[in-house]
Amino acid sequence: MQARMKNPAMLIPDAMQAIMALHASVEKCGVAATTLGLAHLRASQINGCAPCIEMGRQQAKKNEETEQRLFAVSAWREAPWFTDAERAALALTEAVTRLSDRTDPVPDAVWDEAARHFDESALAALVMSIATTNLFNRVNVSTRQVAGAW
Repeated sequence: MQARMKNPAMLIPDAMQAIMALHASVEKCGVAATTLGLAHLRASQINGCAPCIEMGRQQAKKNEETEQRLFAVSAWREAPWFTDAERAALALTEAVTRLSDRTDPVPDAVWDEAARHFDESALAALVMSIATTNLFNRVNVSTRQVAGAW
């Protein structure tokens, strides 16, 4: 495999630094790193972003995430290894990632369940994290970035 071009975030001065600063601020808002990692992995699976899936796998291992849970993320509704808060985060991740799949992209039931588990600051961090993952996914997929090539 070969990328269509270098990663655009690396080509535009200060772009990667700005994205990473956003990512770092999100990590300080009270959402468990494992929850953010699961959301990142699920959005990346939906978007077919191999580099982000690989990066998510590596980060999850650093966070001592189990292989059992990592393999089950795509089937989180049927798998017993996720907390109610993680399930709410994964449902929100799917809704925010698949905005055009329904007339009510993020239904109140999905939002309300997430809000039941996360305070406003943590919910803001979760939304920003999902959006940042989707940014990376779209940049990587459109330019055919190669997993593990960074």
